[in-house]
Amino acid sequence: MDAGMLRDPAWRAAFEQVPRHVFVPYYYRPYPGGRGWDRLSEDDPDPRRRVRWLSGAYDDIPLVTKVHEGVLVSSSSQPSLMAAMLEALDMREGQTVLEIGTGTGYNAALLAHRLGGHAVSTVDLDEEITEAAREHLATAGFGAWAEGPGRVTVLTGDGALGCHERAPFDRIMATCELSSVPGAWLRQCQPGGMVLAPIADGLVALRVADATYAEGRFLSTPAYFVSLRGQGAPQRPAPAPEPVGAGGANERVRGTHTPPWVLDDDVFRFVLALAAGELDVNWAFGGRGVALTAPDGCAARAQRDGTVLVIGPRDLWALVEETYDLWRRERYPERERFGVTIAGSRQWAWLDTPDGPHTWPLR
Repeated sequence: MDAGMLRDPAWRAAFEQVPRHVFVPYYYRPYPGGRGWDRLSEDDPDPRRRVRWLSGAYDDIPLVTKVHEGVLVSSSSQPSLMAAMLEALDMREGQTVLEIGTGTGYNAALLAHRLGGHAVSTVDLDEEITEAAREHLATAGFGAWAEGPGRVTVLTGDGALGCHERAPFDRIMATCELSSVPGAWLRQCQPGGMVLAPIADGLVALRVADATYAEGRFLSTPAYFVSLRGQGAPQRPAPAPEPVGAGGANERVRGTHTPPWVLDDDVFRFVLALAAGELDVNWAFGGRGVALTAPDGCAARAQRDGTVLVIGPRDLWALVEETYDLWRRERYPERERFGVTIAGSRQWAWLDTPDGPHTWPLR
């Protein structure tokens, strides 16, 4: 990432002076065709692979740092996305911040460089992740033996519950995908503070009025993160018992005038996620169509010839059609026209205004 892209010189200095490679002593790159993961590390016996490791540590890409049974569990976020999030926090000296999702500790180190380690708390559910982050922060000078205000507080716990013992915070930022905002975060944020959180592959900056009310708009940038985990996280519905493609009673074929290629557009997928909740989108049939799957097991497969196979009690493709019609009528709105309001137990996303005709409850 070019640090010159940053408007705030304090953040520019942080990116220039905090070494990313310290926080990623190893990371994984996917093999072509999804055939597993290639581990690159600082201690690889092959000097050419060590050069690849070091060079890759400073690429403007996310780096996968933990894989469990072939599934991505934790990563170091793309530096340009981190920069956009940090500038969006609009922080000043003397303010405090809670980070949900410690990862490698690199983001916490950038915050500590800007604010002082004493102002930064970070929490993650995985003890292996937090222990590694403590080691990385110590190496970079922000760990347990840092002098004065340099030490970052790293906690192992359920991030959905925040960090009551160190509250209140001026800012709370999440580096994990949410379906809704945990109520504990508003209660632990100062009135007038901000919660910055990824929802529907976008970033919403919520200004907190009090423990029950917050509101704000999405930033222009897309954001892709691993989902929030823990008992306090919103729970997925149980999958439908009928296997996808089993030819059962919950399968039906119909036609559509909505082109499958609309799902190529990341802004449309963002709007669809607000309207329909979490969906997996994959191109299928050799690129001739697209497959959608929801956490409850419902699915839809749309081919470019206009044929749609709908699976399960919910018609997922009907949600695509409704969302596409709205997106066209509203002249293809970008992310900044959307926002989120939290009022007591209610949370909803909206287009243009919180009380307008186009709103969607957050699940």
